[in-house]
Amino acid sequence: MADPDDLFGAPDPAAPPQPDTNRPLADRLRPATLSDIVGQDHLLGPDGSIARMLQRGSLASLILWGPPGVGKTTIARLLAAGAGLAFVQLSAVFSGVADLKRTFDDATRRRRTGQGTLLFVDEIHRFNRAQQDGFLPVVENGTVTLIGATTENPSFALNGALLSRCQVMVLRRLDDAALERLLARAEAEIDRPLPLTQDARGTLRAMADGDGRYLLNMAEQLIALPERTQALDTAALSEVLARRAALYDKDREEHYNLISALHKSLRGSDPDAALYWFARMLNGGEDPRYIARRLVRFAAEDIGMADPGALPQALAGWETYERLGSPEGELAIAQVVVYLGTAPKSNAVYAAFGQARAAAKNTGSLMPPAHILNAPTKLMKQLGYGAGYEYDHGAEDAFSGQNYFPDGMDRVAFYQPKDRGFEREIARRLEYWAELRAKR
Repeated sequence: MADPDDLFGAPDPAAPPQPDTNRPLADRLRPATLSDIVGQDHLLGPDGSIARMLQRGSLASLILWGPPGVGKTTIARLLAAGAGLAFVQLSAVFSGVADLKRTFDDATRRRRTGQGTLLFVDEIHRFNRAQQDGFLPVVENGTVTLIGATTENPSFALNGALLSRCQVMVLRRLDDAALERLLARAEAEIDRPLPLTQDARGTLRAMADGDGRYLLNMAEQLIALPERTQALDTAALSEVLARRAALYDKDREEHYNLISALHKSLRGSDPDAALYWFARMLNGGEDPRYIARRLVRFAAEDIGMADPGALPQALAGWETYERLGSPEGELAIAQVVVYLGTAPKSNAVYAAFGQARAAAKNTGSLMPPAHILNAPTKLMKQLGYGAGYEYDHGAEDAFSGQNYFPDGMDRVAFYQPKDRGFEREIARRLEYWAELRAKR
């Protein structure tokens, strides 16, 4: 059986020849050279990192990081052929310590006869820390050239020690042009066009969502239709093919990428982009409560006193969702997204709080000035607690101008309101009080 992640891999030389009509389309279209792989020119083109390694004859251990169906297994197979190395493949899903030890022993024996080994490990992020550490000596001494494939961010999924011995190569999801090249190859292989209108052809590429293997699998379903089938429009195509679920994993990198995109779109006052990322997260199965919680945080961090109504709005949207649930309650969260995206922005409170925390840590245990301490006992009064305190409501303009910082600490203006939204008015108040304080 062909490797499920091997979109363009070289055929297994040990496998008996099969009639082309019995082989999956993706298997029949596997290129024989690195230059035939589409969509990864930044790595495989004349000036690409991997191409230059092969030209120098110095293939390093690599981590191939990219989404499904972009050719990770294929690249590993063809690198082995190009570098004259024996190709050995393991899957982290099905392999354990015994498999690794046997593979390393075999590679050691090959090395004694002058034959190098390229060890390809699919889903390498699924190995635990101890298993990943097992690669270190054989990579370090050159027993194997390791090519690991992962769909997860290596920074989070792999040990730092292993990462330091490998170069990370980022494979891109296939763009529209690369997907169209695959469709053209499929049509050349079957010697007839796919039964699609131009609009439906674009929809087919969009349904693939950057996954070349998935595109060819869908094309194969269309090829199986009777040859005289009338060209399908977008609606007819959707009836023939099921649309794939969006690539999204709530506890992996895509989760953090999209919430970051939502947060930064709101910070950039782009409610339309923010609504798009909100919808993407919902389509991926994200819990709306998580999004609502992050919106409350955004209201406090990025809007603050520029619009004091933002925080109550965010909380109200969250509470509305709790009462209504999905899908009705999602509209309330969408309203919050638009409100926050269109509100004036200020991180002045966020910045002031950070500075105040740092100052509190640095100044230790300074006592409040005596005049603002309560004196519930006779001894405390004798010690001067509360002496000289001025009741602000009894002062002119309801402002006494007294010092409220600890004795021995200079006054610090942590809060610096922006000249936007409600903070513009707050800035005027603070300036007025500063003038009064200077006079008194």
